[in-house]
Amino acid sequence: MLENKLGIKNAAELAREEERLSKKRAAELFENGVLDTLTPGTFSALQAIHKYLFADIYDFAGQIRTANIAKGNFRFAPVVYLGDAIEKIAKMPQSTFDEIVEKYVEMNVVHPFREGNGRSMRIWLDMMLKAELGKVVDWSRVDKDDYLLAMERSPIRDLEIKHLLKGALTDEINSREVYMKGIDRSYSYEGYEAFKAGTL
Repeated sequence: MLENKLGIKNAAELAREEERLSKKRAAELFENGVLDTLTPGTFSALQAIHKYLFADIYDFAGQIRTANIAKGNFRFAPVVYLGDAIEKIAKMPQSTFDEIVEKYVEMNVVHPFREGNGRSMRIWLDMMLKAELGKVVDWSRVDKDDYLLAMERSPIRDLEIKHLLKGALTDEINSREVYMKGIDRSYSYEGYEAFKAGTL
């Protein structure tokens, strides 16, 4: 159980409240034009997104994690390497679809925040795609099982995730409905487990 500002002690209840509040904040991000003030592909943009989504729930919103974490069988980058890894990713190119997805994959391996990485990074990914290619991902066209498996394998082989995301690209870059699909917690590992168990 993560310590939270809501004083919730039950994991399922926290997951539901986190989903509700982060979606409300994500809608505000979109509607208030906050995303337009951020520079696509920068870590400062990702931090700002994370802070905006989770400020009502966690004290660590927008802050680089200080604990080593793993999800399922996957262990994310150790805390000791986070600063260097983030700096390296910030310098990665992002002018083509392949470059953007490679940058997204690398940031996923780093997993800079204690919780809420997936939702923040999907918005961050779409910002890059929108700025560079005039496209975004329509997450309703991405199978959750396929996505999670592809992301788990992506540090070794990123062809699957590239294929999956390329097939879901749309030019509906100003659609609130398309944007909100990416905020669905069930696209994250722990969220998907809760979704399958019926607790989300």
